[in-house]
Amino acid sequence: MIAVTAPTSTIGSQVVERLLDSEEDVRVIVRDPGRLPTAVRDRCETVVGSHRDAAVIGPALRGVDALFWLMPPDLTAPDPVTAYRGASRAGAEAVATHGVGHVVGVSALGRGTPVAHRAGHVTGSLAMDDLFAAATHYRALANATFMDNTLRAAAAVHATATLTSTTAPDHRLPLVATRDIADAATGLLLDRSWTGFAETPLLGPEDLSGNDMAAVLTEVLADLLGRPVRYSQMDPALAERAMLQHGASPGMARAMADMATAKNEGLDDGVVRTPDATTPTTFHRWCTATLRPVIAALGPFPDVRQETT
Repeated sequence: MIAVTAPTSTIGSQVVERLLDSEEDVRVIVRDPGRLPTAVRDRCETVVGSHRDAAVIGPALRGVDALFWLMPPDLTAPDPVTAYRGASRAGAEAVATHGVGHVVGVSALGRGTPVAHRAGHVTGSLAMDDLFAAATHYRALANATFMDNTLRAAAAVHATATLTSTTAPDHRLPLVATRDIADAATGLLLDRSWTGFAETPLLGPEDLSGNDMAAVLTEVLADLLGRPVRYSQMDPALAERAMLQHGASPGMARAMADMATAKNEGLDDGVVRTPDATTPTTFHRWCTATLRPVIAALGPFPDVRQETT
């Protein structure tokens, strides 16, 4: 039996799909089972509730051999360590109680770097990893920035041909597609020959800067936008302010700015790229398959001639 948390999330849903193609039994812990596709509900066991809740996660892990753990950030938490490690404590205790042999967790790059202790959300994720590593055999998926986060910029790219982020324009960083994260997680959940604690770095196929990403978008979206996409760096303080406006606590808003600053200061540079850490999906391929249809659906497109006169 393999248990999956956050099965309606971008990564969790893909993990469930892949596991259902195997011969393993699958159990999902979900707050709203109505969000599960009918085909998923028909083929797996469902436990209703939050995996943050000890009364839910405890019974849900009885008889489980392996667990996929994804802790979505609680923007109302006072700080990122509470949001990740504190919210995962009930899960780690249930893992120990029920003898769950293997846990695969969604985490981040940065362990061992000088900025890891002040990296906001990443600091909280690394503390969560330590919690599970003390309870069972554990693999932390040490992820680069998700390519899929670019979907949040789709409306701005459509309207203004501008990609905005907090990364310095020429600072190249690894990017990974969530489909590749799901593939790695599924492989570890199905092949449980590994022991102890280790990180599994997932770096995508290449490092890209904001300017590099804009160049890819320009190529992929040329016939839609009719103009080049430019990159604009946002001050992390503005990202913090935006988080506050969306209901985040001061501590969690600050954590977003701290993570952005840490990435600019080398948070993602602590892992040497190897073939095992290199995942296959390129940013160009991801933009073509995933981002382009989203932007195409946002048409009609601004009249560039009117804007430039």
